[in-house]
Amino acid sequence: MSKKALFIIPPERFNEDELFHPKEALESAGVKVTIASTITGEITGDYQGVTNAEMIFSDASVSDYDLVAVIGGSGTNDYLWGNQELLDYLKQAHEQKILVTGICAGAVTVVKTGLLSGREATCYPVDVQINELKANNVEYVVQHVVAHDDIITGDGPDGAKEFGKSLVKVLS
Repeated sequence: MSKKALFIIPPERFNEDELFHPKEALESAGVKVTIASTITGEITGDYQGVTNAEMIFSDASVSDYDLVAVIGGSGTNDYLWGNQELLDYLKQAHEQKILVTGICAGAVTVVKTGLLSGREATCYPVDVQINELKANNVEYVVQHVVAHDDIITGDGPDGAKEFGKSLVKVLS
């Protein structure tokens, strides 16, 4: 059986490196990656890169995937951090033993579920994100990737390739 990953991006202003590098790493390892958002269709990133959201994330059954990743970008703060439906979706994935991951602002989205309370995580090294980790009882760690058995966080564009490799390693 082949592995499947669901990448959730904001409806606008996703980060291209954080989406495309991990996606490429997973696809090179034979993992099928589906891109979802809060809307379907063409979505433009922070730097005018374009991708296609194939589905609305809440229409995807978490049990169909081995991994769920929340991708960062400036739109993630605006559209995903406070999205209670997404937070519940990530908790459901975690309860079903699906690997929950997030990079940059996407890592903050994962932190907001409460699943990392009392644990370590990383995010983009800016106060607004670090303060969200602290507000959710999560210890901020300065490194590209923090990998727990059940949750992986990445820091942002600089760590996007390493984040991708860590996802491949866990699914292998």
